[in-house]
Amino acid sequence: MTSRLRSLLLLLLLLLAPALAHAQAPDEGELGGIRAAFEFGKYAEVLERAAARIDRGNLDEPSLVELHKLAGLAAFNLGRRDEAGRHLRALLRLEPDYGLDPFVVPPPAIAYFEELRRELRAELDLIRQEKRLRAERERAEAAQRERERAANEERRRRVEELSRQVTVRTVEKRSFLVNFVPFGAGQFQQGRTSLGVIFAATEGAFAVSSALAFFAYEGLYEESEVPLPDLKGTNTQQKVHVRYIPTSKAAQRDNWRRVKYGAAVGFYAMYAAGVADALYHHQDEVVRTGIETLPAPAPGVTGGLSIYPLQGGAGAALSLRF
Repeated sequence: MTSRLRSLLLLLLLLLAPALAHAQAPDEGELGGIRAAFEFGKYAEVLERAAARIDRGNLDEPSLVELHKLAGLAAFNLGRRDEAGRHLRALLRLEPDYGLDPFVVPPPAIAYFEELRRELRAELDLIRQEKRLRAERERAEAAQRERERAANEERRRRVEELSRQVTVRTVEKRSFLVNFVPFGAGQFQQGRTSLGVIFAATEGAFAVSSALAFFAYEGLYEESEVPLPDLKGTNTQQKVHVRYIPTSKAAQRDNWRRVKYGAAVGFYAMYAAGVADALYHHQDEVVRTGIETLPAPAPGVTGGLSIYPLQGGAGAALSLRF
């Protein structure tokens, strides 16, 4: 909404406010004066002023009920039963379940009021039913308006959300050399995590098994010094340092050798399979397209200044948008 339109609406409301207030309720000072006159026992004045104000119209229901009550009780206190009955009947037709305060109104007036209620019983039942139907209809209309408001608000929110959505294009560069790294590195780079975990776990198990078998095999060796015979007759004793696996450990030696080389072969076989799979699925670039919603702009005031030519000069206009 532009500031010019907002200003015009505000000015219109200010101009119509007194007229609307006058059309809805009597002047509070006037109603208060009639009520004060009734409390001081000026019943003739109350009857005259209340009747005159009712005849002028433009009253809301609570004010009309109050004026009929004051006029009816004033007429009753003056002994004018016809006028009292006319005003109190009008009060009951407005509020069929209205009750007089027994601490303020004397018992004869209350008895007369209840007599009128019994006299109008059938009519008041119809009025109650009509008021109940009207209240239900108003509640249904209010609920419908609330549903429409909520639906419009949801549509507005969706339109704003859609207007903030942008298409995001992401380009991912992938290295060719990573495909030759063991332990599923190529698969992890390509986003195939499950297969990468399989290659990593299998190659890791083979590598650990081969390393353990190597150290176990090396642990079978024993060292000793073997004397050499004196073939030249120099009487010099020479010894040679020998590293060997005893014959008693031959079975262990053969088993550990098989594990060591078998695990090594398994590791390189899985490594080759992983490299081949990574090379087969390799892409230098991977393009992903998605839709993202931008955050809502912070509330504020935007505006602009425009300049336009006039005869013999120029004009400027300032616009604000909320």
